[in-house]
Amino acid sequence: MFDSKKLEQLAKQIHDSMPQPVKELGADVDSKVRQVIQGQLGKLDVVSREEFDVQTQVLLRTRQKLTEMEQKIADIEAKLSDKNDTAE
Repeated sequence: MFDSKKLEQLAKQIHDSMPQPVKELGADVDSKVRQVIQGQLGKLDVVSREEFDVQTQVLLRTRQKLTEMEQKIADIEAKLSDKNDTAE
């Protein structure tokens, strides 16, 4: 197995020994790749993690309200059933 700390140290030494224009080219390539990926993801029919999380919270609140309303309806139906039973 390779020692990950030694690999990181070696990678840092190589990076530090590179001429500045090469470092800048690497950073520029990284930036361009990120831009292309973000652009392509923007074209897909997907939502951001933030939007997904917001909609998840909305869904949870809606489910909670639905459960509460179902319980209220069940209580009302039980009361009506009791009234009908006592009236007969």
